[in-house]
Amino acid sequence: MSTISVPLTQTLESFIERTVKRGAASTKAEVVRQALSRYAEEEAIVAVLRAQQECKDGKEVRGNLREILKQI
Repeated sequence: MSTISVPLTQTLESFIERTVKRGAASTKAEVVRQALSRYAEEEAIVAVLRAQQECKDGKEVRGNLREILKQI
């Protein structure tokens, strides 16, 4: 596991501290990890919804995946 340093606004820092104080996470790092995990989940959901919309719009690709990849 690596460590990164990220400057935060006072508002975000206060939010993290309140989250730890109310017991929603055990440490400040855990708050940030939880937030990043939720963000990653949201991004995955957005990608699926976008793909579904593209299929509805007729932008889907059909055929043998290996053959399609050869063409790319």
